[in-house]
Amino acid sequence: MRRLSFLLVLLLPAMALAGAQKYEPLSASVRAALSRSLADQAPPKSSFRDPIEGIEWLTEMSRRLEKRIPDRDNRLEFLRAVHYEATRAGLDPQLVLGLIQVESGFKKYAVSSAGARGFMQVMPFWMKVIGGTEDNLFHLRTNLRYGCTILRHYLDIEKGDLYRALGRYNGSLGKPQYPNLVRGAWHGQWLYNSRRLAAANEGKRATP
Repeated sequence: MRRLSFLLVLLLPAMALAGAQKYEPLSASVRAALSRSLADQAPPKSSFRDPIEGIEWLTEMSRRLEKRIPDRDNRLEFLRAVHYEATRAGLDPQLVLGLIQVESGFKKYAVSSAGARGFMQVMPFWMKVIGGTEDNLFHLRTNLRYGCTILRHYLDIEKGDLYRALGRYNGSLGKPQYPNLVRGAWHGQWLYNSRRLAAANEGKRATP
């Protein structure tokens, strides 16, 4: 199944499989919690715990993303924002890259037939539910903040079941195509282990 998903991702490089999150009534406490999570504050200079690993990650991800976002400065700004917003939401940044690839094909101004917007294809109703009607879903950090917050919300609802959370995110809960494509992109193109971590694990295996 993983191999099939990866092949589908390769065969559809220019296709964005954008869906549409479906509105579901939220309790006041959940709405308040999500609204707090969206509260925008300037990010620190780096969301990487180790500066060297940060440089390695940005270098490797930049190389993989070069064909999709040719401008180096824009590419690095995008990657720093993805890493920050994903980490802030407790998500794997590489998973978020896989989701963006499938949702929008890394097109900042993508709009789906259902009206979902931006890199992470966020539905506008979320602005009224947990944000502000003045929010710009085509703004890089705003779109990523919404998208990561929403995916985290769906993961919490599904008690960590990524398959079902991805289905909710795309508005295709119960259908395998979208979760499989995201997993295929994530594991086939964006999965990453730092050199330090790999070296440390190798050292542990070599220790008698």
